[in-house]
Amino acid sequence: MSDAQSFPRQSARTQRFTLGTPRAFTIAPDRSRVAFLRSKSGTDRVNCLWVLDLPAGTERLVADPASLLHGDDEQLSEVERSRRERARQASAGLVDYSTDDAAGQAVYALSSRLFRTDLRTGESAELPAQAPVLDPRIDPTGTRIAYVCNGTLRLIEADGTGDRALAEPDGPDVTWGLAEFVAGEEMDRHRGYWWSPDGEQLLVARVDDSPVQRWFIADPAHPERPAAEQAYPAAGTPNAVVSAALIDTAGARLEVRWDAESFPYLGVASWSAGGPPLLLVQSRDQRQAQVLTVDPDSGLTSMIRSDADPNWLDLITGVPCWSPDGRLVRTEIAADETRVVVGDVPVTAGLQVRDVLGVDADGVLLRASADDPTQVHVYLAALPSPDAADKPNVARLSDEAGVHTATRAAGLTMLTSTSMTRSGPRCRLLDANGTVLAEIASMAETPQLTPAVVLRAVGERALRAAVLFPTGWQPGSGKLPVLMDPYGGPHGQRVVSARNAYLEPQWLADQGFAIVIVDGRGTPGRGPGWDRAVFRNVAGPVLEDQVDALQALAAEHPDLDLERVAIRGWSFGGFLAALAVLRRPDVFHAAIAGAPVTEWQLYDTHYTERYLGLPETDPQAYADCSLTADAAKLSRPLMIIHGLADDNVVAAHSLRLSSALLAAGKPHTLLPLSGVTHMTPQETVAANLLLLQVDFLRQALGLA
Repeated sequence: MSDAQSFPRQSARTQRFTLGTPRAFTIAPDRSRVAFLRSKSGTDRVNCLWVLDLPAGTERLVADPASLLHGDDEQLSEVERSRRERARQASAGLVDYSTDDAAGQAVYALSSRLFRTDLRTGESAELPAQAPVLDPRIDPTGTRIAYVCNGTLRLIEADGTGDRALAEPDGPDVTWGLAEFVAGEEMDRHRGYWWSPDGEQLLVARVDDSPVQRWFIADPAHPERPAAEQAYPAAGTPNAVVSAALIDTAGARLEVRWDAESFPYLGVASWSAGGPPLLLVQSRDQRQAQVLTVDPDSGLTSMIRSDADPNWLDLITGVPCWSPDGRLVRTEIAADETRVVVGDVPVTAGLQVRDVLGVDADGVLLRASADDPTQVHVYLAALPSPDAADKPNVARLSDEAGVHTATRAAGLTMLTSTSMTRSGPRCRLLDANGTVLAEIASMAETPQLTPAVVLRAVGERALRAAVLFPTGWQPGSGKLPVLMDPYGGPHGQRVVSARNAYLEPQWLADQGFAIVIVDGRGTPGRGPGWDRAVFRNVAGPVLEDQVDALQALAAEHPDLDLERVAIRGWSFGGFLAALAVLRRPDVFHAAIAGAPVTEWQLYDTHYTERYLGLPETDPQAYADCSLTADAAKLSRPLMIIHGLADDNVVAAHSLRLSSALLAAGKPHTLLPLSGVTHMTPQETVAANLLLLQVDFLRQALGLA
């Protein structure tokens, strides 16, 4: 097989087989159509906007970037590139869109220009908005479109007339209508403004980055290019100052005020027909949070809920919000589970709720795990009677083992399902009885290989683990070197019941390894107590679980050679890989650390301080998790890989570790990647990285 046809090239060319998969579904309330995004093939990076017409079940292509841009290449502003990096969005074309309440019109930015498409007729037009256009959103009535340009929130009529500024920056570091860095990177809040249900007002975030320290990210391979300036709030340093205002379509403004000194983080904002605007604000240490309502007539806020936790409070996507009848929908921790509460009535029990997907008159649509954290199912929890504490009435909508998500409207559910029995997702439209009304095809490529995965729960903590052997391997055929391949940290679950999660691990196994993937303490799906086991120490428990799982699996699988064990990982997984060879060289004989966090003082505030506290008040927590402090302990081969354009885990992490290793006289390999960010979307880079890693591991472990 030629290099161009190899699995590494296929995986890179298809962006790990995600290209061509349908996503971002919008169901029309009259049940006449479903809008969605999908590229034309499994190697096409350019997303198009499609419509599935009902009840016929036929598809229409309604917005094709190649046609709308007349074949020109897409041009993106640096702000848009940064927004896509925060959202881990590596595709091109339409990466997002907004519709009115009727799902009759869609608006979107394409090549930093504004376009509108009539979803009924398929007619598209460019509107004469000021460029570069960021995050355009049509109001619920379909009358006006808001968007951001150069930090200014602007408004244009849906027919393309009357473009005007609603809120302009009052300083060089101020923006209106955009999410600040930590909101996009760590809070899963990528928006900075929200329309009122009647389309007459907007709730708008104002971000002042002037207190935030500036970092400069340069590309040494291109000294002729200026360094990119990044406002990056590292742990213990000032954050952006975030405030908000209510602005009507004529430009009149009401300041929205809360105790921002005590609660500086704007974690969640929403505005629906169920009630006034909602804000969830957090304290800097994330141990306290308040849910606030905003009076649309005055801008005054009122606290309706206050929560506290001795460790931290999680932000759960989709809540808080209003039910259609005006009750607060939120989550709470009880009996070591995260449950959904409507008003004061819990509507789930026995589930670990991952996120809330939507709320309507039929109930709360949510994703959760039950007794098996490797599976994530979609449930519909009925709303309790307003005057009674009903017992939870929860129906599971996903019908097969796997990992699922969904969108719901008008009694229809678009269910997206992945499983161990097939490659890629299956997207089915279900009615209230679970009958399949239509299925939207995936254009993703079929992988060249089929993973053979053994899922296990091992050790006294029932650590979830996946084991893969070379294709066709027969037990007892001989000893296999082990390659552990974890992420291992908060928010990152690797052991899941979805086949495509194991494509790359299976290819690595086929190079002559037994692959072991372990989700230890701190990883999602096992409950709040499990999550909080890493409080003030993201090193010790995490590494201990990798060792314990490896030893337990070796007892079950004698073919695992514990004299030849390597570990590799990216981001938190890179930190864990380097940690493993520095602190447990008796177990781990080689490591590959990709984009590792080596000094937590260099990582951002909202993530780092949640787990480790502030550097000035909790210095021991930072010292206990430092890799550079352990540099002199290195006695095993270590390869460090880092993209020099990474603005999330900046290259300084790896460079400082490398410098400390050099100062200690410790040989190691450092691989800098020019022009590469925290993602590695470039086809040749992604493919060759896999090959280089295998070569390094073979040499480090003394393999032929």
